[in-house]
Parts: sequence; structure tokens; C-alpha cells
Amino acid sequence: MCGIVGAVAERNVTGILIEGLHRLEYRGYDSAGMAVIDRNGDLAIHKANGKVAGLEDKQNANPIKGHEGIAHTRWATHGAPSEKNAHPHCSDHIAVVHNGIIENHQSLREALSARGYEFVSETDTEVVAHLIHSLYQETDSLKEAVKKALEYFDGAYALGVISTREPNCLIAARSGSPLVVGVGIEENFIASDQLALRQVTDRFIYLDEGDMAVVSTDSIAIEDSAGNPVERKITRIKEAEESADKGEYRHYMLKEIDEQTRVLGNTMQGRINNTQVLEAAFGVGATEVFDRVESVQIIACGTSYHAGMVARYWLEDWAGIPCSVEVASEFRYRKTVARPNTLFVTISQSGETADTLAALRNSEGDYLASLVICNVANSSLVRESDLSLMTLAGPEIGVASTKAFTTQLVALQILAIALGRRHSLTPELETELVESLHLLPQICERVLTLSERIEQVSEDFAEKHHALFLGRGVEYPIAMEGALKLKEISYIHAEAYPAGELKHGPLALVDSDMPVIAVAPNNELLEKLKSNLEEVQARGGKLYVFADENSGFKEDENTVVVNLPHVPISIAPIVYTLPLQLLSYHVAVLKGTDVDQPRNLAKSVTVE
Repeated sequence: MCGIVGAVAERNVTGILIEGLHRLEYRGYDSAGMAVIDRNGDLAIHKANGKVAGLEDKQNANPIKGHEGIAHTRWATHGAPSEKNAHPHCSDHIAVVHNGIIENHQSLREALSARGYEFVSETDTEVVAHLIHSLYQETDSLKEAVKKALEYFDGAYALGVISTREPNCLIAARSGSPLVVGVGIEENFIASDQLALRQVTDRFIYLDEGDMAVVSTDSIAIEDSAGNPVERKITRIKEAEESADKGEYRHYMLKEIDEQTRVLGNTMQGRINNTQVLEAAFGVGATEVFDRVESVQIIACGTSYHAGMVARYWLEDWAGIPCSVEVASEFRYRKTVARPNTLFVTISQSGETADTLAALRNSEGDYLASLVICNVANSSLVRESDLSLMTLAGPEIGVASTKAFTTQLVALQILAIALGRRHSLTPELETELVESLHLLPQICERVLTLSERIEQVSEDFAEKHHALFLGRGVEYPIAMEGALKLKEISYIHAEAYPAGELKHGPLALVDSDMPVIAVAPNNELLEKLKSNLEEVQARGGKLYVFADENSGFKEDENTVVVNLPHVPISIAPIVYTLPLQLLSYHVAVLKGTDVDQPRNLAKSVTVE
């Protein structure tokens, strides 16, 4: 979950390290730190509790300089957020930054303590530093010490290691956590995410699982998990780095909500023509795989799980094939039974979600093939899946997912159509669905003009502590996504239920202090939903209905209606997501919470 960045160069690297941490702050912001080898050959270290800005303040007040260094922004796993637990962790001449979890850290800590090593933090990472130091005494080589240390670790890690005894030598290693090497001219870099280094390079090497790299100003030497020297290709990134800037927006989240009108079109480009899905977009061999698919198993976490739940309706309705959707953290730890010829589909914004990645690896050999819906090319899930479909949402910095979710829905709808044409989906319905997809960008643009209206509605939530979201059919997962957004960034407790379940418990919660938000497109379940909402009104509940303009909802003292344009039913789940995103955003701004970096959460969940 944490973010790491490292640099070795002919110039001072401290500015590069701090800028890299700012760009990685979506991965963690409990504390930050950096260590550089200064002009005297000593380790110079700054650490600060809280966000990267605190570290930058320390650097400005007492500058340290050096040609080699590592830095870290933390999302706490072992030990509370504090300066003593902040990375880098040191052992004499060695400094280490780490993303991941060393699961056997306690037994290693006890063994190292018995050898006289003193621990000053509560973290698992300090074990890494002391173990490397211990092995350095045996090998007199940083590379060999790190290599031997890796044999002791159970768990996941991405490591950056430096030593004052070997300047111009930065060691990087990964297992279960992402790590890239940035390639420069007389300078090279490492980072958890290429985004951290876009200000200094556009060329990257994506380390494979188990790789270790020795990085200097003029060379990059990589060994695989077996210790064999290997060449990994250099990938040039062409997207403009400015796409990750906030621009004139107050928050990344609002910028990313607005970007949906553009990125939804990006996701469709090259995947559909005027009337059909283009299967080649799924990669070589996709047609042969799809011809054999008889069922689908979807695995995801968080917002991506909600996207999978929506896809289940589409797959079973249009394609007529069974679809199961499970939370990755549950699926990976239970005994499962795979149906014959099942396509194993993972969904992840980052492509590095630890539980989803583990579920994929555990399923190897049990399923017909694997396919990932992902936003990050060259991520672990993309590289380890048989097939992939990139969502092309661009960098999403806000922790609460917006454009990543809606582009996932578009990609999943394209998948449902591709599979459906082999089963119960007629050419006529495929044409209708594809033509509706083409309408999405312009409809979403119209919906986003409702922002001021929704901002007014949000004022009713300023003093609320609970909220209930309702939806029926395919809109139930959208209600779940709306509830998740509200709780994530406004800290209001929110739950979602199928509207038909009200009488089975949730109705007991309804009173004048419990706002009830309903998702109400004009579909075949509209009248059923209206009946459910009458039950809320009869008990004094205040309704907030996001409704199709033709649905017939009327405002009164207990009912607030936000009318949306009429849309084809097939794209309604995507369209109705946007006003719920705007509601959560405006409520959070009103309450004064940290919209882009809500407490206790990080963007990419790369540890279990």
C-alpha cells in the first residue's frame, strides 16, 4: 500500500524524491521520510508524521543533499503512524524502504534481537534493515546481502536499499508488490508507480515477480527469482504527465468525475464500431477462448466488486450464461469448485490489488482462461492474465474511485456483448446495445450539469450520521457504490439494500433523521420501486430520488427529486453512478473532510 521512490544520479536527488512522494501520496499518507547519502558519505535522514508536506517542510528548514537516496510515503500496517515507524529504516550504514508485509517478521525480530540488534520501531520493515546488515557482514556485498535476505522473507515486498559503503548502488527487489525502474541519462530511478517519475523520465522497466535490480547512474542489472541475469524491455510512456495534475480543480475527485465524459469514449475507442463489438481488442486468442466459455467467475474488491455485480446482470440477461461474483479476500481463502469452461475475470483499477492477484494465482489451472479488466498497463494482473482489456481511464489520484469505476462498467458491458453473441444475444440487440454505448459521453455531460442542483441537495446531509441507499435489479449495485462513496469521503455511515428488502429489516431504521436515497431509472422495476418508497414515506422518512425525468416522481415536503435525462436501460447503471458521485463529493466538501485522501484509506490495496 505504501509508496517508494529511489534515485541515483549525477545531480542532487532530494527534490526528485520529494516530488515523487507527492505523486505517490495516493498510496499512503500516514508518514513520510527519505534517506540520502550526503557529500560526507553519511546517511542523512528526514522523517515526518502525516503527509509529504511535513517532510518537505523539514527539508526546506534543514536541507540535505546527495546523489543517491530513497524515500517513502506510508500507509500503516505494523505500528501506528509516527516518526519512529516512518521509513526509511536503518541499520548502521544501510537504509531500507519497503512496500508490503513481511509475515514472519516476529520470528526474524526475535532471532535478530538475540544477536544484539536493537529495534526502535514497531514495524516489520526494521527487520529487513537489520537482516540485510547482518548478512552484509558475512558477504561484504550489498547485492549479495539483499539476495540472501530475500530467502528469509514470507509475505510481500517491494524494496529499495542503499548503503554508505557502496555509493552509486541502489538495490531494488519485488515479490507480490509492484516496482518499476525509471531509465534516465546518467541517472536511474525506482518507484512503486511510474507516475512518481514522470517528471524525470518517460522510459520504464517493469520488474517481474521475483526480480532484483542493481541500479547505478550508468547501468541497470536485473536478475530473476532464480538468480539468472535477464533483460527486461524498456517501455516508453507517451501520455502527457500533466494528466495527473489537478489543474484548476479544487480536488482530484471532482476533476476525475468531470473527466468521465472523455474517458468513457476512450474505453470504447477501438473496441466497438457503429454496431458491433470488436473482439480483437481482447487480445490474441480471445475469440478461441470466448467460443468455449460456458460461465464466468468474477473476482474483485471494493468498487471493482460493485462493477462485477453489475456485470452479472448483463451476462445472465444478455448472454444467458451463469456468472458468479465474489470478493477476492473471501474467494482466495475458501475451497472453490470451478464450473467447466469458466472464464476467470478479475477487475482492478491498479492491477496490483493483493487479494485479487492472489486469487488469480491460486486459480491457475482450474479455469478455462483468465481475463483482467484494468486501468494500468504492465501491472501484475495484466502481465499474469491470459487476456486483458484496459479501461484507459488515465491516472486516477483520488482515493474514492470515480472514472475507474464507470470505465470498468463500459469494459464489462463490451465483454458481456462479446460473450453474449455466442449464446442468446441477437445481432439486433447487439446493435442496440452498441448504439446506446455511443450515447454515453453526451448523456454523461448532461448529467454533470446537475452538479449545482446536487450541491444544494447535499446541504441536507451536513448534520446527518447515517444514510440508506436503495435500488432494484441492476441498480442495486449502483446503490451500493453510492453508499460506499458517501462513507469513504464524508464519514457518514451509509448502507445499501435492494429496495424489496426494506420490510426484512432496514425499515426499522427509517425516521426523519435517516435520509433515504433511491436510484430510479425508468425500467421494468420502477413501479415496484415506487411501492417500496411509499413504505419509507409512510414512516416519516425523507426521500432523495435520482429519477428518470419521465418516471413521474413529484417533490413534496418529504421528497426531493433530482431528474436525470431519459436514457436507454442498458447504460442506466453507468449514468446513474455520476449523480451519486457528485452527492458524496459535495457532502464531503460541506463537512470539511479530506476529499482526495480520506482517513485510514489508500488508493491501491497492495497488501493483504
